[in-house]
Formats: sequence, C-alpha cells, structure tokens
Amino acid sequence: MKKLAATHLLLALLVTLITPVHVSLKMQATIGQNIRVVFILENINSTIYNETRQNEQIFNVTTIPKAIVKNLEQQDLTRVRWGYDPEQKIFDDSTNSMRVDFYLAGSDIINFKFNKTTMARIYHVQTGWRKFRVNLTHNFSLDFAKYFGTPVANWTYSDSEKAYYYENAEPESFDPSCKFVLPATATNVYTIEDTIIFEVPPLLEDVLLNSPFLILGALIIVIIVAFLYRRLRK
Repeated sequence: MKKLAATHLLLALLVTLITPVHVSLKMQATIGQNIRVVFILENINSTIYNETRQNEQIFNVTTIPKAIVKNLEQQDLTRVRWGYDPEQKIFDDSTNSMRVDFYLAGSDIINFKFNKTTMARIYHVQTGWRKFRVNLTHNFSLDFAKYFGTPVANWTYSDSEKAYYYENAEPESFDPSCKFVLPATATNVYTIEDTIIFEVPPLLEDVLLNSPFLILGALIIVIIVAFLYRRLRK
C-alpha cells in the first residue's frame, strides 16, 4: 500500500511538472483608511485548478492573508489587522479562475501624521507585505517575492490614475501584474524603496478638531450649563 501511495504521489508530481502552467495573476491594492487587496488568478490549467478546488484546506479565502501576516511576524511586524467577507466565493469553475478579496490595516501597514500647517494627512504606506509565498496545492506554489520583488520606487507611476503598477514578463505564459491605487485626492506623491508617501486634504473631523470655533463653542456651552444649573438651584 505504501509503495502504491508513493507511486500515485510521484505520478501526480510528474503530471504537474510536465503540464504547462499558465496562470494570469493580478493583484490590486486600493489604499484608503485601510488597504483593500484583490488577488485574481485566471487561465489556470485544469490539473492545478481541480487539485486546488478539491483541497480547500490548503488554499481557501484565508490562505493569502494568513501567509502575509505570518511573513510579517517573522520580520517582527505585528501591528497588522486583516479581515474578509466569509461569504465570498473564490472559485469560478466556468473559467478556472480564483478571486480572493480582503483588507489589511494596522500601523505596520499604513499610518499617517498631520501637516501642522494645513492639517492635511501625510500617509506612509508600507508595501513590502506583498513579498510572500503561498501554496495552491501540495506541489504548486506562487512566489510573490519573485514576481513583485522590484522596489515600488522603480515601478511605473501614473498621475492620471493615481497608481503605481508593475508587470513582470515571465516566461512560459506566466504574466503577473501588480497595482497600488492611491486616493483620487492624493498629492505630493513619492516613494522611498517600498514605502509610498502622499498627502490627502484634511477630513471634516480633522478641521473641526483643529478649529478654535469648536473650543469657543464648547466654552459657551459650559458657561450656559453652569448658568442654568445656578438658576435651577435658587
């Protein structure tokens, strides 16, 4: 029985190795208060797709975010949060494709400080989390550190799209692409290695908290309450 099982495993491995692996991989990260991440894998050959589909304990909706968090923890980056819609369907049997949608947050991923003059928010977005490895099956994995390892500072930036994007021309019909989309209001955009830095206009609550009229209004309310309290006690 052991020899038979070993033979089946070897045959499966050989099939995987000789079967052309055509995967169209796209990743898009949309930056806001957190980062919404979407991975789309299309045109997966039926051998890989069916094996992935039948072994959801290896690859499911949580596999990619968990792999990202684990990789960050190994770098002592633990201030990370993530979440997802548990109702999403990641497999599409009609097209042999997969789509995983989740978000990342936490100060080791995205943080901001205020421009003290304008109260604009200056964001620092870390993108190194994209460099991780994940298994689809027992014998097939994706190495994003290899595909998207080039620092974002060397990616193409489109000011009209407010996005950094990168396409890795891989041999054997493998064409991974990655895109980081900034808020439409982003200004003063630049990068330092894998950190994207930009400003966005102050939010309404930021303006109110920094407004002297808010403090004045609060003082007036306190005075009125104190006055009414004294009148009621008489």
